[in-house]
Amino acid sequence: MTAAAVVHLARMALEASFWISAPILLAAMLISLVISIVQAMTSLQEPTVSTVPRLAAVGAVTFFLLPWMLQHMMNFTIELFSNFHPFTR
Repeated sequence: MTAAAVVHLARMALEASFWISAPILLAAMLISLVISIVQAMTSLQEPTVSTVPRLAAVGAVTFFLLPWMLQHMMNFTIELFSNFHPFTR
C-alpha cells in the first residue's frame, strides 16, 4: 500500500468520524454556552446545573440522529469495502 493510499484512507475515515460526531459536539457546545451565560448572569456556580442539561441534549441529539449516523457509517463501510482493491496493493 502506498503512502497516498494510506493518506486517502485516513482522510476518508476522519471525514466520516467528523460528520458523525459534529452534530453531537455542536449541541453540547451550544447548550454549554447558554448554560454558562445563565450561570454568569445569576452567579449560580453549581456544576450539576451545567452537566445535566448538556448530557440531556447530547442524549436527545444522539437519539434523534442515530438513524442518520448509522446510515452514514454504513455508506462509508460499503464504499470502503466495495473499492478495497487499491488498498490491498
